[in-house]
Amino acid sequence: MSAERLMLLRRTLKRLWLISPEKLWLLSIALRRRGHWVLAFWIKQLNTVLYHNSLATGASVGPDIFLGHYSHGTVVHSNVVIGRRVSIWHNVTLSVPPSSGPRNQIVVEDDVKIGANAVIIPPRGRSLRIGRGARIGAGAVVTHDVPAKATVVSAPVRVLLKDASAEESSADALL
Repeated sequence: MSAERLMLLRRTLKRLWLISPEKLWLLSIALRRRGHWVLAFWIKQLNTVLYHNSLATGASVGPDIFLGHYSHGTVVHSNVVIGRRVSIWHNVTLSVPPSSGPRNQIVVEDDVKIGANAVIIPPRGRSLRIGRGARIGAGAVVTHDVPAKATVVSAPVRVLLKDASAEESSADALL
């Protein structure tokens, strides 16, 4: 399919407001649970093509999830449980590394907000829980449990390497 036709299809679907990434994801999950593996796979693929995401059909998701900016770049692993009224913005990754032990998972409780570009990944062999009402800031990397109603933000900006020649050239420009 050409880029122009794909863009036209996206605009038409958005105007119709019938096919959102949330609805497609919930539909693919429901189909998989009912044993319609092939149809669930194709609905997931449609979601991926239209909205550039990777939303696993094995995940457990609340019916009122919100995916900001049409879920562009969002990746959700199948071992993820997401509660009600959760907001997830674009480029978020919720991933569980493989392990040989018991089933590890990420549990996102109700009313959680996850900002753009956040990465949530538990240590190998462990599960991770994000408490009810917690907020994960944009760009944050979460590797441990987050208590209820807590706010997690990324580290403050630091200059790691200062180029001495850049300082000299800017000082010369002032003279």
